[in-house]
Amino acid sequence: MASALPLGDPAPLDGLLPVGSDRDADSRNFGVYLHVPFCRVRCGYCDFNTYTATELRGAKQSDYASQAVVEVDLARRVLEQSGVPSREVSTVFFGGGTPTLLPAENLVRMLAAVRDAWGLQQGAEVTTEANPDSVDADYLKTLADAGFTRVSFGMQSAVPHVLRTLDRTHDPERVPLVVEWAREAGLQVSLDLIYGTPGESLENWRTSLESALASRPDHLSAYALIVEQGTKLARQIKSGEVAEPDDDLEADMYELADEMLAAAGYSWYEVSNWAANDTFVSRHNLAYWQGHDWWGIGPGAHSYVGDTRWWNVKHPAAYAERIAAGHSPAAGRETLDATTRETERVLLLTRIREGLRIDSLAAEPRREVAGLIADGLVDGRSAIQGAVVLTLRGRLLADAVVRRLTS
Repeated sequence: MASALPLGDPAPLDGLLPVGSDRDADSRNFGVYLHVPFCRVRCGYCDFNTYTATELRGAKQSDYASQAVVEVDLARRVLEQSGVPSREVSTVFFGGGTPTLLPAENLVRMLAAVRDAWGLQQGAEVTTEANPDSVDADYLKTLADAGFTRVSFGMQSAVPHVLRTLDRTHDPERVPLVVEWAREAGLQVSLDLIYGTPGESLENWRTSLESALASRPDHLSAYALIVEQGTKLARQIKSGEVAEPDDDLEADMYELADEMLAAAGYSWYEVSNWAANDTFVSRHNLAYWQGHDWWGIGPGAHSYVGDTRWWNVKHPAAYAERIAAGHSPAAGRETLDATTRETERVLLLTRIREGLRIDSLAAEPRREVAGLIADGLVDGRSAIQGAVVLTLRGRLLADAVVRRLTS
């Protein structure tokens, strides 16, 4: 069962944003996220807003692209009527779910709607997530020909028993093949990995890292497994069927990843992300961390413009009903106050390599920086240059750093 939507105020049926949403908009980039909420199977660890064929309650995958196109046009009108200046889109990201369960032509059509609504910046980044078993060479070429620039494959692991625990269905031997097809199509390639799966040893994790590096992707993500309440994995752990993830082992796995990726020429630019060089960082994700604006299309998608955050109704059937009625699919929203904005700014900027400007902090948290350096959590050389940048130990304890800078 997917996680619940956050609490907030009801969103108006016309979707119009609060007065002031246009403030300083020209100083921020604008991105678009398109959520495709369909999966062949529900992975045991996943609490994302996704649905298998038996959970759609009458909604149809074949109708989804048309519905998303309608929301894109609604987004254009809402921003215009709310006084937010039109900006060309800097990044587009298709996530899920499994976007590539839809025909390639559907993704192309949704991208065309974004381009028609706002235009794309020169050199805009356009990414889709994909499972290794959900694409072939022709599919990837179709995307590249239409303006996609990047594909992020959900590799997760190269070890069969780890994939089984995660309920991942692809053959790990297919990963090098899809990477090759993506490169032939002219797409940048990212591989997503998960560590800390119950039953995964440090040597298993080393095998996955070696396998990923053998394909020489442009970008790698490595995320610690989080056991979310309500998931199959959480129930398995509660019943004793599988062991609970080991925090100390996860720390060892992160350190191994950082060591191996650095040795292979990759640099970290965010706590869980490494790139072969700055050309290959995920600019869409960086926009989230840097506080830029984005509109989220689709069931359960979140958006953020100015100081306002909102989220769509979750189920594809409810989303389809709203779209068919000509209403905004937004279910609720919140306007961030100054304290929340500052906490989130510190939380997000401390995660990235450029860090957080010390002179942007209030006096009391600024005094914490010296202690964070002494504790080995913040890099002293970067602090001399005016930025809070996490050390390797600091990345492992990033939440503790944020607490000390916001308490």
